[in-house]
Amino acid sequence: MPARDLALLTDAAREAGRIAMRHWRRDVKHWDKGGEHGPVSEADLAVNEMLKARLLAARPDYGWLSEETPDDSARLSRDTVFIIDPIDGTRAFIAGEESFSHSLAVAHQGRVTAGVVFLPAMDRIYVASESSPALRDGQPISVSRSDRLEGSDVLTTKANLLPEKWPGGVPDLKRHFRASLAWRLCLAAEGRFDGMLTLRDAWEWDIAAGSLIAAKAGAVVSDRKGEALHFNTPGAMAEGVLALPPAAHAEAVRRLLG
Repeated sequence: MPARDLALLTDAAREAGRIAMRHWRRDVKHWDKGGEHGPVSEADLAVNEMLKARLLAARPDYGWLSEETPDDSARLSRDTVFIIDPIDGTRAFIAGEESFSHSLAVAHQGRVTAGVVFLPAMDRIYVASESSPALRDGQPISVSRSDRLEGSDVLTTKANLLPEKWPGGVPDLKRHFRASLAWRLCLAAEGRFDGMLTLRDAWEWDIAAGSLIAAKAGAVVSDRKGEALHFNTPGAMAEGVLALPPAAHAEAVRRLLG
């Protein structure tokens, strides 16, 4: 089933890209969702509507969790769920930047089994399943060979490197940033950077697909405490995300736990 689900997600992601590109760099309507939830655009909603209709028609027994759909606790009773971010990096999308993505995943009993991250403005697609390798545009990818955290090129924000968050000492990193959290995981997966980390709680729809792609490419992927990620949880959030080569991951967890 992971292979069939991956094919379904891949086709749906490309259709999502066609919808998004019809709105990109146009006068797209958008508004703020309030709180710390950020902006949403008419493109987000159009992509979400298509994905929900298409994916649930193909898998009516799956549950549904999406950033742009009011949450329904009925998903918690399903063994298998779709976890979707219609547009990850909505601010970048609204600004006409290329660094937004569609993040589509299937999770079975808390574990992601198929994932796709598609960046339509770049025509770049990352895929993986439980039974197949991590690929970018059809070619195998693998994480950095870096064996140390110090001096690594890591995708993260400045706030994640505050001293109070690292009882064991802030690592001396070369910091980089990209708007889409899903894409950050994929960039770590393909070794473009030595890893990524976010210590803030992360929504499952931002990280589900990318976490599998990074793990299948050889990264150790965990929450900020070094624990395995679980999906389709009641709060739909993880306690941060680390995706790093094995030795760097071990060093990061040691410093974070003090």
